[in-house]
Formats: sequence, structure tokens, C-alpha cells
Amino acid sequence: MFSWYRSGTPREKKTFWACYAGWALDSYDMQMFSFLLPTLIGIWGLTKGEAGVIGTSALLSAALGGWIAGILSDRFGRVRILIFTVCWFTFFGVVAGFAQNFEQLLVARTLQGLGFGGEWAVGVALMAEVINPKNRGRALGFVQSGFALGWAGAVLIVTGILAYFPADYAWRLAFWVGVVPALVVIFIRRNVKDSEAFKQSQKLDTDKASIGTVFSAKYVKVSVLASLLVIGLQAGCYVILVWTPSLMAERGVVSGSLVRTILIMAFGSLCGFAATAYMSDRLGRRPTLIMLSLGSWIVTVAYMFVPLNPVIAHVMGFLVGALAIGMFAALGPFLSELFPTQVRTTCMGFSYNVGKSVGAMAVTGVGLLAAKYGLAQSVGAFCLGAYAIAVFALLLLPETKGVRLDDVVENEADVAPQPMLEPRT
Repeated sequence: MFSWYRSGTPREKKTFWACYAGWALDSYDMQMFSFLLPTLIGIWGLTKGEAGVIGTSALLSAALGGWIAGILSDRFGRVRILIFTVCWFTFFGVVAGFAQNFEQLLVARTLQGLGFGGEWAVGVALMAEVINPKNRGRALGFVQSGFALGWAGAVLIVTGILAYFPADYAWRLAFWVGVVPALVVIFIRRNVKDSEAFKQSQKLDTDKASIGTVFSAKYVKVSVLASLLVIGLQAGCYVILVWTPSLMAERGVVSGSLVRTILIMAFGSLCGFAATAYMSDRLGRRPTLIMLSLGSWIVTVAYMFVPLNPVIAHVMGFLVGALAIGMFAALGPFLSELFPTQVRTTCMGFSYNVGKSVGAMAVTGVGLLAAKYGLAQSVGAFCLGAYAIAVFALLLLPETKGVRLDDVVENEADVAPQPMLEPRT
């Protein structure tokens, strides 16, 4: 499973660690806020509505930031924008730690979110362009596993800070601690270079990426289908992650500490990333995503009908992480192979972040529907709808396993990328 890394060139390995570390840092900064919310609510007397506004504002600004970062990356280079995004969200993370009230924290988190959005699409594109095509699925899958590391890090670090420091100061320290891993990421990226594919694309006589690029006739069909795919996957993932604890509580399951539950789920996602990465290179991107979409929905049905106890609940948590989160290991290579180099991060940034923002609305939808039909039925129905949307989009998108990225040209949207016959060495 790790042969792709052992056989990689020094440049491929250096790029991998630069993208992996950046995605782990992004995950840490995004996830830690959820663990700080109870403390902030207690200290400042925030309402749940105000707490939700802060979280939503960062998510929405991340969607905008991802699109903007994608455009800038296609114009000025992947590495330059990746370093800038880390500096941006780290700086405003420090600013957030100095906030004195709800309004100041809202502004800081909104500005911080602009940096979050750019990390995924630009990092995935850079890794996809550098790595050997036959190893692309596994390499990007393991980059995605940085999410699990950042998630687990947020749980352990924030929990430790809140346990050993006064609450009034601890939440601020949690924001400031993010500077340390940010400096490590910048250090790792100092010698990483843009891909040859990107450098060659800059010599082409084509229109530069812009806000309107996504809506041009060449790219709008694939961009919309890619957005639908992300909407389905993110909606299912958000619904499962957010409502599963409430569903277990409703069924009278005492699942142990929150920390233990989340760590088990994070470990499951780590295993899922590795398995999905391998599957996407062996079976193809579309078959892998379709199978895991069906598997994720089956897991949610199991929550509704299988008798649960603490042990089974933890097993199910592992499966949720492995399937609903782990499947995202195949999403990065798939999206990167759908678009030509000169507009890759523009279209990827739009599709991923718009899909992520719209998909998150499913959480609210479940809450509204649950008031009338019950939580278990609502979760199952929304997940069924979400994964059906994802499968629908997958059936209309081309299989891209093995495609050469420099062979993905400015074709019309209904022309599929052509996979290579022999792997490039």
C-alpha cells in the first residue's frame, strides 16, 4: 500500500508532506472551534443561535475563499497561494484569540474562513500534478488522511488546554497555539516548487482564470455535476457526524466520553482514507465512490434498526469514519482529473466549496424534519437523498482513472478525459 511512496521521487515526497501538513493544519483550525463553543457560550453568555452564526460564517466565507484562491492559484501558482492561505488563516486565528466580544470574534472567524477554503483545492491540484499518474489516487488519499490527524489533534490539544488552564484564558490559548504547526507547514513548503504541468499551462495562449470561468460553456456542465457530487457527499457526511450522537442518546446508548467517541471515529476515517485511496487506483474513481455512498447509507440504517450498546456504538462510529469520511480520499483525484491545468483550481475550488456549503444545509433540514417524523427517520431519509444525488452525478461524469493531467485540455464539457494507455514513469 505504501509502495507508491517508496518509489516516489524526492520532489513527489516533499510535495506530499507539504500538502499533508497543510491539510492537517486546516483540519485542526476548523475542528477546534467546535470544542471551544461550550466554553465561549458559558463565558460570554452566547445563545446557540449566535454560536451557530459564528460557525456558519466561517463555512460560508471558506466557500468564497476557496473559489478566490483557486482563481489566484491558476494565475500565480499553487505553492505561492498555499503559503499565503496558511499565513492568512493563522494570522486571523491569532486575531480571534484577542476578541473581546461576539462581534469581534465573528469578524475574525469570517476572515479566517477565507483562508480555510483555499487549502484543499490548491493542495490537491498541486499533488495531483506532481505525482506519478498511476499513484495519484493513493497519494491524494493519504494527503486527505491529514484531516484525521488534524481532527484528533484538535480533540487532544483543546481538551488538554481547557483542562489545565482557566477557561477565560484557555480558549484564547487554543487559537494562539495554531501558530506553532503553521510555522512547521511554512518551513516544509519553503522548497516546494510548482508542477511542470502548471508551468507549461502558463505558456499556452488561453484566457486566464476568472470568476466567470466556471460558468463558461466549456466548463459549466462538469462544474455543476462536480458540485452536485460534493453536495451529496458532504450532506450525507454532515448529517451523520452532527446527528449521530443525538440519535444514539435518543436510543438510550451511553457511548462513553465524547473524546473517546471522536477519536474512534477519527481512527476509522484514517483507515477509510487508506482503503479508499487503494480502491480508487485499483477499481476506478466512480465505482469506489458509488460503493462507499451505498455503504454509508447502510450504516445510517443500521443506527436506526440494529440494537445498540456501547461496544456496537463504537464499532458503528468506526464505520462512519471509514465510509462517510474515508470516501473523500477518492474525491480529490477525481475532481483534479476533470479539469485542465489552466483552470483546475478555479473549477475545483468552486465545485468543492459551493458543494460543501450547500451540503451543510442538510443538517438544518434534518432538525426541521425530525420535529414531525422523528430523528432516525429524518437522518435516514436525508442520507438516502444525499447519496442518491451523489450517485446521480457520478453516473453522468466520466471515469478518470489513469488520465494524464496535461492531456486534459479545453474540451467541451461533454467530452470525457482520455485515460492513458501506459502509466507515465
